[in-house]
Amino acid sequence: MGIHKLVSVFLFQLLLVLLVLERSNAKYLKLGFYNQKCPDAEAIITKTTHHYISRAPTLAAALLRMHFHDCFVRGCDGSVLLNSTRDNQAEKASIPNLTLRGFDLIDAAKSAVENKCPGVVSCADILALAARDSVAMINGPYWEVPTGRRDGRVSKASEALANLPSPFGDINHLKSLFYSKGLNVKDLVVLSGGHTIGISHCPAFSPRLYNFTGKGDADPSLDPHYAAELKKKCKPRDTTSIVEMDPGSFKTFDEDYFSIVSKRRGLFQSDAALLDDKESKAYVNLYVKTHGSTFAKDFAESMVKMGHIEVLTGKSGEIRRKCAFVN
Repeated sequence: MGIHKLVSVFLFQLLLVLLVLERSNAKYLKLGFYNQKCPDAEAIITKTTHHYISRAPTLAAALLRMHFHDCFVRGCDGSVLLNSTRDNQAEKASIPNLTLRGFDLIDAAKSAVENKCPGVVSCADILALAARDSVAMINGPYWEVPTGRRDGRVSKASEALANLPSPFGDINHLKSLFYSKGLNVKDLVVLSGGHTIGISHCPAFSPRLYNFTGKGDADPSLDPHYAAELKKKCKPRDTTSIVEMDPGSFKTFDEDYFSIVSKRRGLFQSDAALLDDKESKAYVNLYVKTHGSTFAKDFAESMVKMGHIEVLTGKSGEIRRKCAFVN
């Protein structure tokens, strides 16, 4: 056997070992993990989340996005919460994360839990629970969150850029990225449905309006009437204006997103890409046809799967005293 083949076999076997380790780590998550050491933990987090969401309901979309961005980079380990240091640019400093919001809610929940049970509850679990609670508080689905995650000590801006799905991504890029995280095409479509709430800044989609192929043209996959509406809200080089991702119901968790995508009115290229694959398109059409009858249940199931990505458990990582800093 040649040296190149030996290396290939070794790398493949190493990948299998790593995948087994990831799955075994995930098994250590369980419902009610803190029942003995901090029985009030989840109630405290829910109370804090309600306090913030009742005053600013749009934070629900922000927390959902933050949880997603955390899990896709180094797994659900709270690494997205860490601040940059003099020697390191953290995930927060990466372009996709510059518009993240809700860190103050996570810090408040952490402080409240620390006052009750110092050094017990991880920031990663607080983020997972707060994301769930905030979505439920705006009449979205509720899902059980197994806990027991520990916090990572590493956060790199470059890794965020490499691992987060791009709003400009095509279907092959999206499928490959989701598969690498243990998620399938159904999860891709269902989790994209999270765009039923929230807003976006113009730079995330304006190339579709003004310079899609570098010739000053618009994306032909975007409904021209919708493109005209977007141009009124986002002028060339506009970096500050915001647009609703689900026009008319961006504060309501519903199945309208799929109708919008089917009408070629998905805001991002990554939304439009769902129509470029037979399987993903079938799921979009199913949710349109059935008026999203199973969307809430499916979304909850995919969120639980996402929450298990590459988790740290047992003695791995740490329990941070403050979510923005390693101990």
